[in-house]
Amino acid sequence: MKENLLTIYEKESTKKVLASLISILVGLVVGAIVVVIVGLFKDTITLKGIWDGVRLIFAGILSTGRNSAGNLTWGYNAQSLGNMLFRAMPLVMTGLSVAVANKTGLFNIGAPGQYLMGTMASLMIALGIPSEVVPAWIIWILAFLGGCLAGAIWGAIPGVLKAFLNINEVLACIMTNWLAANVVTWAFDVSNFKNVVENTKSGYIYKTSFNGVATPKLGLDKIFPGSQINAGILVAILIAIAMYILINKTTLGYQLKACGSNRHAARYAGINDKRNIVLSMAIAGALASGGAALYWLSGNTEFYWSTYQSLPSAGFNGIPVALLAVNNSIGVIFSAIFMAMLDIVGQQLTGYTAYNEYITDVIISVIVYLSAFSLVIRMFLTSKHKAREENANAEPQPAADDTDAQQKGGEDA
Repeated sequence: MKENLLTIYEKESTKKVLASLISILVGLVVGAIVVVIVGLFKDTITLKGIWDGVRLIFAGILSTGRNSAGNLTWGYNAQSLGNMLFRAMPLVMTGLSVAVANKTGLFNIGAPGQYLMGTMASLMIALGIPSEVVPAWIIWILAFLGGCLAGAIWGAIPGVLKAFLNINEVLACIMTNWLAANVVTWAFDVSNFKNVVENTKSGYIYKTSFNGVATPKLGLDKIFPGSQINAGILVAILIAIAMYILINKTTLGYQLKACGSNRHAARYAGINDKRNIVLSMAIAGALASGGAALYWLSGNTEFYWSTYQSLPSAGFNGIPVALLAVNNSIGVIFSAIFMAMLDIVGQQLTGYTAYNEYITDVIISVIVYLSAFSLVIRMFLTSKHKAREENANAEPQPAADDTDAQQKGGEDA
């Protein structure tokens, strides 16, 4: 049994998981320390409030609010869990976008722009095709695929610049992010999709539920009543599994990873490195924009169309999700859920204590930094394991057998 555990521990994948878990644990501990420090220096927060804040940091997703006596209550919170999965949905997709690009040696910081292009395309298709003529489920599929296609085209632009002109993809992605923000703002500004029915929301685009094109619940609303969850999370999980198979079990995936490991060696081996660089960024763009399509096609909220002043946080949040998952497509699912959980915890802190949700930003920041140094953590784990092995091998050897010594003495005589 011990040998089996050691074998599992020695695997690189195990060390990657342990490094991520250590990053999470340290991040939560640092968040709890911040809660304590802020509470001690703020007169409005009592010792009971500090304790409540610490508990919410570690288990806020299970909090059901406060009872009549003002004490925090705990249990199965279907609404919070459902909202967590709903918020994890776009993070899974943007995390996959960053992870797939990283697997092929590229850093896709253009996910926010790709996310915006997917938003524009999916909403325009969903709201532009009359549901009285075309069935709603067909419109939904067209809108989702159209959103993915728009992001793929937008993501391919930095890929082309990288492959043929050797322009750094980070610089190209930053430029395309702000181009996307202005293009989307202009496109919706001249469109007829602005919410003019509710005058107070004229800066927003209609929900897709306006014409009946919204993601179905598939019974998930019965499991998580009162939440925003829908079948989009199932689509995101299936796409994550498909990307894992593509990257690890197919010839195309091998070629993409080969280009990421060494572009010139891949070319020498007969792999078309330029094509694969463009294809990798196109896939990354399709994934990020697919996350936007899933989010806005849910019909839960309106899109604020004046985006030229800011970029969507969901695009940037894909970076820590991918880092925490060590660019593993399956791991992205769990890291996205964890990041979404921290978002819910931030709301719990704001609603139930005198703290604000920005404390969770500190936790995420620490986790991101530690995830970036995950290689150092894995090296530390490896060195500790080697040290134990060396100590075990350094046990004093028994003295030479007396019989052997006597026999040797007899032979000498």
